[in-house]
Amino acid sequence: MSRAARRAGAGQGVAALRLLVALSLLRGVVEAQVIGVLDDCLCDIESIDNFNTYKIFPKIKKLQERDYFRYYKVNLKRPCPFWAEDGHCSIKDCHVEPCPESKIPVGIKAGISNKYLKVANNTKEFEDCEQASKLGAINSTLSNQSKEAFIDWARYDDSQDHFCELDDERSPAAQYVDLLLNPERYTGYKGPSAWRVWNSIYEENCFKPRSVYRPLNPLAPSRGEDDGESFYTWLEGLCLEKRVFYKLISGLHASINLHLCANYLLEETWGKPSWGPNIKEFKRRFDPVETKGEGPRRLKNLYFLYLLELRALSKVAPYFERSVVDLYTGSVDDDADTKTLLLNIFQDTKSFPMHFDEKSMFSGDKKGAKSLKEEFRLHFKNISRIMDCVGCDKCRLWGKLQTQGLGTALKILFSEKEIQKLPENSPSKGFQLTRQEIVALLNAFGRLSTSIRELQNFKVLLQHSR
Repeated sequence: MSRAARRAGAGQGVAALRLLVALSLLRGVVEAQVIGVLDDCLCDIESIDNFNTYKIFPKIKKLQERDYFRYYKVNLKRPCPFWAEDGHCSIKDCHVEPCPESKIPVGIKAGISNKYLKVANNTKEFEDCEQASKLGAINSTLSNQSKEAFIDWARYDDSQDHFCELDDERSPAAQYVDLLLNPERYTGYKGPSAWRVWNSIYEENCFKPRSVYRPLNPLAPSRGEDDGESFYTWLEGLCLEKRVFYKLISGLHASINLHLCANYLLEETWGKPSWGPNIKEFKRRFDPVETKGEGPRRLKNLYFLYLLELRALSKVAPYFERSVVDLYTGSVDDDADTKTLLLNIFQDTKSFPMHFDEKSMFSGDKKGAKSLKEEFRLHFKNISRIMDCVGCDKCRLWGKLQTQGLGTALKILFSEKEIQKLPENSPSKGFQLTRQEIVALLNAFGRLSTSIRELQNFKVLLQHSR
């Protein structure tokens, strides 16, 4: 063989080897790109992974199982305020199906239902509604006694600094939902209705000027051959507050998509569905090749959102550390255990060394900062109203809860002075949280914690599938 032929053969061998290496790494490319320090903060992803896995996730999961945090009152019948609704999802896993009357829990004692004071009465634990016959149906009926026990949790009405459009808990259409019986997962809800919701969120509320043609909605078709770099160049040119807004929405979207990929309907045999992680769906939504580089950016925004809500929990800890605050359900021992667990989580959040610095936001001249903060608040409040346009009831439930949770986190971050002035032995008029805000805040953060945990699981599955 001639020297030239040997060189050609060697060159082809090197090229083939490089191709094999590239292909072998393709499935791990998400892991390779979702690393390092996050933009607009000084925290690295690896530290968040370890902190979440070993400190937060096990405890927040237990907290979500406590009676105080598992029941969430929500109005799923509010009409869409922006466009004529095109009908609700007809898929069975989207439907609301209340418990039959015969299976509503009994024997619950109402007692003194003031959420801020210690209660002397001891009642039974809330019994679970039995799971409805249709898998995934929303189980929303509780006994009248349960409703009496809950009624005072909604008495405080605070419109100041709200980042969300809150449901009127006194409305006859508002129902208590057991979140444990209605897990967030893939329902099959998609198509024009779902696209319209996300398109409205990204296109009309993410501070996008008309001069930027690339859609912010990752579900929308891209224009031309733009790989997104011009869009991100534009994004980096925005002020910090507007960049943060986009990252929060993108992170929330990524988190929801992760939940759907991790709890996907894999098959259904004789009416018995099998749920689990769907690797193909995960790659469709997050693989850098299939998403033209968008997937890793979306996942980094998930970490950014986690970091912001983590900061909010550390800031609101003094509110719950007061003896006057009692997470009331009617069972003294259980309520004390719930508060102990919650305070333990708060201690962990305060120990995290690389928090997001919210003081860097709205820090310009007072008049301009105030105007920008109000614009930021109204844009997010508008997004919370869009949640009433979601056609799938289960998707609407979890969309409203997670949006309200993030809105509550933002309210906390920008109420530092009011939190510092909280009286020890009496409710504060300067800063207050309703029970629904508390439940949404902790469950929304629990969803983010679960998303990051599920992301670790997908990395392992991708490695094993090579």
